[in-house]
Amino acid sequence: MSGTEVHGTVAEGFEQVREVFAEVLAEQDGQAGAQLAAYAHGRQAVDLWAGDEMSGDTLTGVYSSTKGAATLVAALLVQEGILDLDAPVARHWPEFAAAGKGTITLRDVLTHRSGVIGVDGGLSAAELADDAVIARRVAGQRPYWRPGSAYGYGGFVTFALVNEVIRRVAGRSLQQVYDERIRTPYGLDLYLGLPEAEEGRFRPIEWWTATPEQEAAFWANVPGPHSILGIGYGLNSTPPLDQAAFLNDRAVRANGQASAGGVGSARGLAALYAAAVWGIDGRPPLLKPDTVAEFAQLHSTGGDLVRGDQGNYALGFQAKGLRYAFLSANAFGHDGSAGSEAFADPVTGIAFGYTRHRFGFGWSYPEHDRLAAAVHRAATS
Repeated sequence: MSGTEVHGTVAEGFEQVREVFAEVLAEQDGQAGAQLAAYAHGRQAVDLWAGDEMSGDTLTGVYSSTKGAATLVAALLVQEGILDLDAPVARHWPEFAAAGKGTITLRDVLTHRSGVIGVDGGLSAAELADDAVIARRVAGQRPYWRPGSAYGYGGFVTFALVNEVIRRVAGRSLQQVYDERIRTPYGLDLYLGLPEAEEGRFRPIEWWTATPEQEAAFWANVPGPHSILGIGYGLNSTPPLDQAAFLNDRAVRANGQASAGGVGSARGLAALYAAAVWGIDGRPPLLKPDTVAEFAQLHSTGGDLVRGDQGNYALGFQAKGLRYAFLSANAFGHDGSAGSEAFADPVTGIAFGYTRHRFGFGWSYPEHDRLAAAVHRAATS
């Protein structure tokens, strides 16, 4: 199958999306097999895929797009009064109060304002695969900045903290709540804990391809492993984390680590956001309008200590209205460093999902802008 041959369907009025998707894949010389899905007001409008060994139901690691599913669990429990965003984490997890963390709230954690983005000496790949292990390690860690004074992205540990609070308050793990309350009833092809029976659909993520000169120039400018960025991205362990190997590790996808261990398809990502706001297949939306409004509200903007200008956050979600100027101010979602992207725009009715099987060079994905814009144009014209 040609890397630029596009398969799948689009609804009437979304034909241009197929054309843009084909252009994107052609420019990548077929290197990055990809999937694109979108809903308009709860109805699927785009279901496309291309690339060797790719189909519409191929599963791949979605890295931090996992955080969108994890945040939806938190939002559902807040909506039901089970979680209190402004209660100190240590109220339910006393060990977390160590080293000046006693006043950190769940809201601080979800908005990346806690200062808890890793541990001194790093976490090994095996430790990062398990939320419970991460929670034990960070319980005694001093924050890397005074909680609430700034914000910075915690790539691997943030939702291990959320998970520990959920375990202690609800008596169930975040992954269990997700599977029972969200994935199974809505039939989502997005897993926080991939069953062995689904392994045949999994396609490993591949590392980017570049010339030796490009690689050398790129890595020469990457901050050190013990910098704030290095800690936030789990690079301060020995050896530093291999991001491709981590994502392809069976233990990671079996555990469904809540910050980065999700496995799914573009269909699953788009359906997650459609289910959250509008409902799908005759099922009602998961979240009430007031809950959507609270979790879509801007919380942390203006300079992420880890990600710089790339970091803008609502509550748990990334602020997609700041990422894509054509979306509404309260659009929300989450991307992943292997190239996935997913979001909802409550105003225009769009739910968007995209995956690819190869990292982009330098973790750069300019096609996100073009594909998101194409879906937006089709949905609003």
